[in-house]
Amino acid sequence: MTKLHAFEGPTLDTPERRYGNAVLTRYPVRAVCTLDLLFKSRKPRGTIDADIDCGNETWRVMATHLGLASSERRAQVEQVLQSFDMPALPIILLGDLNEWFVYGCTLRRLVTHFHRASALRTFPTRYPLFALDRIWVYPGERLMRVDVHRTPLSRVVSDHYPLIAHISAPLSLADA
Repeated sequence: MTKLHAFEGPTLDTPERRYGNAVLTRYPVRAVCTLDLLFKSRKPRGTIDADIDCGNETWRVMATHLGLASSERRAQVEQVLQSFDMPALPIILLGDLNEWFVYGCTLRRLVTHFHRASALRTFPTRYPLFALDRIWVYPGERLMRVDVHRTPLSRVVSDHYPLIAHISAPLSLADA
C-alpha cells in the first residue's frame, strides 16, 4: 500500500508470537541479512543489515532494537560494531537503543565509530522524556540534522515517536 520496499528481520517467529525489526525504503534494496543479538536468556533481539541503492551511492542501513539491561546493550553494540570494522560504505545505524543515560556505555562506545548524534526525546509519546531512539551516520559530517516526527497519527501508532534524518548528498568530483 505504501509503494515502499519493505524488509523484515524477525527476532522471534513462532505460531503464537512474531516480532522483530522492519525497514521501509523508497530505494531498491541490494542485499539484506540479519544479525542475531541474543544475550543469555534475555528477550531475542537483532539487527537488520541492508545495502540500499540510493541512486548516486549505496548506503548500508542497520536497524536495531537493543535490550533493556546495560550489560546486554554493551554486548549487543560490540556485535554490531564488529560487523563493520572498516566500513566500505556509508552507514546509517538506527533504532531503539534503550539507553536511558546520556553518558551510558552504549552511547560512549558508539561515539568511537560515529560522531555524536542528536538526542531527541521520543519516548513515551504521551509525554516524551527520554531519547531512546537514535540515528547515527558514518561519516558523521553527512548527518545534517535529526527531527522528531510529531503528528497525531505518529502518537497513536507507537509509544515512540519516529525520527527523521536529513543527510547530505555525496560530494561530486567537481566539488572535491
